[in-house]
Amino acid sequence: MAGMSSTENVVGPIVIVGAGLAAVRAAEELRQSGYDGDLVVVGDEAHLPYDRPPLSKDVVRGENDDTTLRPQEFFDEQRIELRLGSAATRLDREARRLSLADGSEIAYGELIVATGLTPRRIPGLPDLAGVHVLRSIDESRALRAELGAGKRALVVGAGFIGCELAASMRGLGLEVVLVEPQSAPLASVLGEQVGALVGRMHVEAGVDLRAGVGLASLTGEGRVTGAVLSDGTELEVDVVAIGIGSVPVTEWLDDSGIELDNGVVCDEVGRTGDPHVWAIGDVASWRHAAGGHKRVEHWSNAGDQAKILAGALTGTGDSNAPTQVPYFWSDQYDLKIQALGTVSATDDVHVIKDDGRKFVVYYSRGGALTAVVGAGSAGAVMKMRAKIAAGAPIGELLESAPA
Repeated sequence: MAGMSSTENVVGPIVIVGAGLAAVRAAEELRQSGYDGDLVVVGDEAHLPYDRPPLSKDVVRGENDDTTLRPQEFFDEQRIELRLGSAATRLDREARRLSLADGSEIAYGELIVATGLTPRRIPGLPDLAGVHVLRSIDESRALRAELGAGKRALVVGAGFIGCELAASMRGLGLEVVLVEPQSAPLASVLGEQVGALVGRMHVEAGVDLRAGVGLASLTGEGRVTGAVLSDGTELEVDVVAIGIGSVPVTEWLDDSGIELDNGVVCDEVGRTGDPHVWAIGDVASWRHAAGGHKRVEHWSNAGDQAKILAGALTGTGDSNAPTQVPYFWSDQYDLKIQALGTVSATDDVHVIKDDGRKFVVYYSRGGALTAVVGAGSAGAVMKMRAKIAAGAPIGELLESAPA
């Protein structure tokens, strides 16, 4: 039941490993839940915690150079100690101590893993200037410094990061080749049919989209000057951006005894097999009501999980709180692509609206609505939240859908 326990039973300090959105949300929710003890946030970057989605958009376009989530004054007022610039390297669960790369150690009462993701790399590529893998604000700034009208860019991978980078680069006047080994952009997330609608948007914007093709090698003396694609095509390039997905940052937990399986394995409130170790955000594989474990790499998920985890850790949460409908978005050109619900590339797809640019698509499984995806159609997407939560019959929705 909600509100029946007290945070007085929580033995601190609470240490949060990771200094991104999930970490900040967790710290905020712990304070709002009544936890008044020591609270420490550990991060490998020297920057104050910052927001990552703008890195492939506003920051790389030079429109915004500061995506800090909260100013230093916030952490001071909330008595949240920041230990920045040194990554966690080892966890000793028996002693309840965390080791950092600078040689220091931190004792904890409760530990929350929020280390997020690190980008995948393509093995065997030469170390050349002009080749970028985007994850940090420093990397985004370095890429921005190399972009300019008329330059030739190769973007490898047409997931969300790759598509957003391609759109940003076209907006800056670059010639852009976007390559994707799958049949369409975002095919693994949205399915081939909807991925093709996204691909159409890029082609209309002047992107040279090549689906079913990957990167074989790069050429250049010290700096990249060319690329060879998997189909043998040779390109002259000035800059290369690689966005081929990410993997959870868990190697520092390899000898900890914490269960790892494509992330940190948790129950439905973020607790691991160790009752004093928790995980949240992109790195966390939570158990889901529908069965199995799943990592959710969406911005809004961090806040949803933070509220649940903080409530469970402090004993102040409501176990009967309704499950949140997942939501994510991607800004490409002048359109916002929004997805509400649990999108699966293997679901049945129903195109409700397609005017050649904007679109609305329903997804269904077993005759029930599972998700809605739209481009430039915010109202049509967001009004479906209750129907997605209820698993409304897709047949009835299709009958009532606008022609």
